[in-house]
Amino acid sequence: MIAARRKSLCKGAPELPKALAPGAAIMAAAVLSILPGTAFAENLVIRAGQMLDVESGRVLKDQALVIEGEKIIAVMSWAKHKSRKPEKLIDLSGYWVSPGLIDTHVHLTSEPTLSPYESYNVSAAREAVIGAANARKTLLAGVTTVRNLGAGGYSDIALRDGIARGEIPGPRIFGAGASIGITGGHCDENNLAPEYGWSAPGVADGVDGVRKAVRRNIKFGADLIKYCGTGGVFSKGTLVGAPQYSPEEARALVTEAHSQGRKVAVHAHGAAGIRIGIEAGVDTVEHASLIDDEGIRMAKAAGTILSMDIYNTDYTQAEGKKNGVPEEFLQKDRDIGEIQRQNFRKAHLAGVKLSFGTDAGIFPHGDNARQLAVMTRYGMSPMQAIQAATLVGAESLGPNAGPGLLAPGHAADVIAVATDPLADISALERMAFVMKAGKVYRGTPAQCAAAPASWACEPPAGQ
Repeated sequence: MIAARRKSLCKGAPELPKALAPGAAIMAAAVLSILPGTAFAENLVIRAGQMLDVESGRVLKDQALVIEGEKIIAVMSWAKHKSRKPEKLIDLSGYWVSPGLIDTHVHLTSEPTLSPYESYNVSAAREAVIGAANARKTLLAGVTTVRNLGAGGYSDIALRDGIARGEIPGPRIFGAGASIGITGGHCDENNLAPEYGWSAPGVADGVDGVRKAVRRNIKFGADLIKYCGTGGVFSKGTLVGAPQYSPEEARALVTEAHSQGRKVAVHAHGAAGIRIGIEAGVDTVEHASLIDDEGIRMAKAAGTILSMDIYNTDYTQAEGKKNGVPEEFLQKDRDIGEIQRQNFRKAHLAGVKLSFGTDAGIFPHGDNARQLAVMTRYGMSPMQAIQAATLVGAESLGPNAGPGLLAPGHAADVIAVATDPLADISALERMAFVMKAGKVYRGTPAQCAAAPASWACEPPAGQ
């Protein structure tokens, strides 16, 4: 599924990804041209005992990652690097090292233990505070980048900016702001009596309405657009499989978003809504629970990425009633949970691009990696699941986004675990080391001291 893109430029030199922007390629080539006489003495170096090259699908033994600031500038064998005697070394020679994970569907400002009644007391400001706590948990779990697909009061945009400016710790966020949807649909608020006269801020009807909603979200800082193309599990009175936007509305929405350089994610469980979204040109389909053979064919032909949250039904069925989830929602989840998982298998076998999208917020943040085991149970190899959470996730963000690959020019997002995740994917649920943008957030005291973040560094999970 993933073809290798790099060629060796010279004997003993790291490889240069073709996907680099021209300016970055020139800079990286300049670095490569001076490698033989360069000591990298002032650069941070990670010694990776077993490095997952997710692009080729191979494990490379005893590698050196050279980091400058927030970027990786060179990758080579440790044997070729050790004579350079780096001043700052992070020794991961006993670990399995991977790019940071990318979760393509989270709700950082949501808390699964809050009942629908309690959620009415949560202001947008309070959502941002909840999001700050959840962002830290997510980062410590090895998820260094997320797409946040829906939040109240643009709290996810505030959270994104706070993290980017170093005010709080968390993953790199691509935020969607308010989810766009029809009156009475999955992205509306359907629990209040009509005399309250209130609808969700993303409600938009008609071609002109959806264009205006896209423009409003972009005005307030959205990185991408999310709309609800079908009913949903966690919404009163909506049919999970029923489409909620006409083809004309969907086309207008996607065209407007793309004209402003924003990708589009469609919440779509039902087959008809999925087909409408793909025909309209969406970039990703979220959930895709009831996708049919035609939808799978269309997704493969168009290169549309499916982001299928196939773990969270376990949590919903085990803890939902205790958390106050209405029986209507629990029943809808029971009705489609296994169907979604079987359709994940079918889409994977058909060669459709599948990302790692968990819908965290339906279950506790920080448990994101639990979905990887379900992905392998339903057809993926461990390497394919990790590729979904790195390479395919990076593609869903857009060109030159930075994370997803351990190679020159890419973000220095590096995670490590103590046991082989290709033998047991659940190893990624026990994160030993987390670096984002060249700073360490989880590791041993020596590892943390080599590239300290502005925040307290946590020890390896389980210690």
